[in-house]
Amino acid sequence: MTLALPTALVSADRSPNISEASDLYGFLVGSWHLEVRSYAGVDVTGRNLRGEVHAARVLEGRGIQDTWIMPPRGSRTGLDPTQNMYGTTLRLWDSSIQAWRIAWSNPASNHYEQQIGRAHGKDIVQLGVRPNGTTTRWMFVEITPRSFHWLGDALGPDGATWLREAEFLATRA
Repeated sequence: MTLALPTALVSADRSPNISEASDLYGFLVGSWHLEVRSYAGVDVTGRNLRGEVHAARVLEGRGIQDTWIMPPRGSRTGLDPTQNMYGTTLRLWDSSIQAWRIAWSNPASNHYEQQIGRAHGKDIVQLGVRPNGTTTRWMFVEITPRSFHWLGDALGPDGATWLREAEFLATRA
């Protein structure tokens, strides 16, 4: 059986409806190795926890879809359920708000988020609110053609302090 979904979904180029300046997530296209520094609010720096990311343009180039996997596919035996990530993000350009709508789904841990992503200087900041009312801020910082730093924060109960939930260093595979 031949699956038509990959060829119907994946696009070679950015949609002409998205300007180069608005193409915030184009840098993600390709594959990445992850060094996990923090996950689920726990510092895991000394555990040598790794992951992988794969991203492509989708939907006639109107979006970027990526898959975040931790631990990597070759190491997914005897998983610690608190450190299991096999999810996907769909990032779609919305010209009506001049921003990106983001939907993250990690069915491995029943974690789902919706956010809005915009450029903030050289960084990308995604803001959202979880169903329980917690405000989230996910950021791509230190972006280069060969690497990026990803930070995931949630606003603490005091409503003023950002608490680090996850941190990844990525290098191009």
